[in-house]
Amino acid sequence: MIIKEGSEGLAAYNNFWKRTFTSLILIALVMFSLMWRYTSAAFIFILLVIALYEFFFMVEKKGIEIYRNFGMLVGVLISLSIILQIELTISWQLFLIVLAIIFLILMQFRRQHTTGAISGISVTIFGILYVSWFLSFLIRIRYMPDGRNLLFFLILVTKLGDIGAYLVGSRFGKTPLLTYISPSKSWEGAWAGLFFSLLGSLACKPLFYFSYPQLVFLGIFLGILGQLGDLSESLIKRDCGVKDASNLLPGIGGILDLVDSFIFSAPVFYFYMNIILR
Repeated sequence: MIIKEGSEGLAAYNNFWKRTFTSLILIALVMFSLMWRYTSAAFIFILLVIALYEFFFMVEKKGIEIYRNFGMLVGVLISLSIILQIELTISWQLFLIVLAIIFLILMQFRRQHTTGAISGISVTIFGILYVSWFLSFLIRIRYMPDGRNLLFFLILVTKLGDIGAYLVGSRFGKTPLLTYISPSKSWEGAWAGLFFSLLGSLACKPLFYFSYPQLVFLGIFLGILGQLGDLSESLIKRDCGVKDASNLLPGIGGILDLVDSFIFSAPVFYFYMNIILR
């Protein structure tokens, strides 16, 4: 973010302290929830449900007729199935996907018009996948052997990238990154975010059996994915014509603004641990 002079600079200053205070509270909640597996799952579940609601609310403000209640129900069921460790076979998963699409088509028939049918159905499915399914990998990671340390590692690396990008970008950011998506983001902030993610990854060496080359790779790769997650949500917000997903968290915005950097980093890290390192 690029700080400007005058009233905008004062607003940025006030926002910084609001963001700091909110972040300290969230850090305390996260550290407490990480202590036990089911408190972690419950905390993530709450964040996920609110983030999904915020996504659908933003889309509805754009004027797209989605199936919010159906999307919320499916998103909740996805998370609960993981929390309760209900492991479905690939065949059952494909069957449920087909069943969900059939239900969406039937609900569209009830509306008795064709306007926006494709966008409504597509965006509902996208929201379920983009928010609920992708973020549910945070719960999967916590349930893995040594899941507490793994989830702590992912949170530290990803959020340090956010912090580095914000602190350096707000003070030294001069070169716009993608102005048509987020005018406040800069290349200086992006590079700083990657550097902070790398430092966070290397700092976790005592927790894992990872080699230093692996930690360097994960720090950079997860840092990039975290920033892509943030940019993807900025793209959606810009399309919907909103600044934040909601105003639930002072200085930050909504829950979706808080967790957007995990949307891509969580599933990729999970698959990295279960496929590459298996």
